[in-house]
Amino acid sequence: MRNTVKITAAVLAAGALTLGLTACGSGSDSGSSKTDANATLTVAATPTPHGEILAYVKDNLAEKAGLKLEVKEFTDYVTPNTAVQQGQVDANYFQHKPYLDDFNKKNGTDVVPVPGGTVHLEPLGVYSKSLKQLSDLKKGATVALPNDTTNEARALKLLEAKGVIELKKGVGYEATPKDITSNPKNLTFKELEAAQLPRSLGDVDAAVINGNYALEAKLSPAKDALAAESAKDNPYANFLAVKKGNENDPRVEKLAKLLTSPEVKKFIEDKYDGAVIPAF
Repeated sequence: MRNTVKITAAVLAAGALTLGLTACGSGSDSGSSKTDANATLTVAATPTPHGEILAYVKDNLAEKAGLKLEVKEFTDYVTPNTAVQQGQVDANYFQHKPYLDDFNKKNGTDVVPVPGGTVHLEPLGVYSKSLKQLSDLKKGATVALPNDTTNEARALKLLEAKGVIELKKGVGYEATPKDITSNPKNLTFKELEAAQLPRSLGDVDAAVINGNYALEAKLSPAKDALAAESAKDNPYANFLAVKKGNENDPRVEKLAKLLTSPEVKKFIEDKYDGAVIPAF
């Protein structure tokens, strides 16, 4: 999931995050009230990779599993949650836990992850035009970081995990360079918008770049990254979510199982060249 929120015109016209959801209606009765295993399951998703993964499930796995699946795509990170909350769709697939927790807190919603685990991670990686390995960073080198709260903290935690820096003990997922307690190479950190990071590689020694932006810049996370996030126990892995109380909807359980199937794992690995990796 990308962390820059793009609010659609439908949301803006509503005047509030919890109103005006007719633009995302599924054309069916409230998703929160349906328990019929034969009814169509409507899932809100962002196009890449979530919509593509769901399309693969719909075209290749759903019928055999007895699941009728409809996918509604949105380009923002607000409507999918408000649509689930209001019952306009049955589930969504686009987000990670830190984002969902923050959204619920700010909007009074009770959207929850579906039991069964996470599906995929779009990993951050460290890239450089001049270095062949992360240990080659020289004293005083400049490292570019994404400047939005979530991704900057992720970048710093990645650098900490690789032994480049140390962060204040107990710092959460809002860490900034001010929370660095040990910087042995006296690195300078340059904060930039995430989308600008690939273009910065000629001006810095290294940059920490989101998987989706790396792929757009024709950088292979699998081949070009000096270091990358691990999917294991990663809080930024994405999952299927529903309104609290609907976790045991039999259709949701079917989809959750399909999204963590060997077939979906292979699809992700084959299609995304390491820019998206299975988290199960």
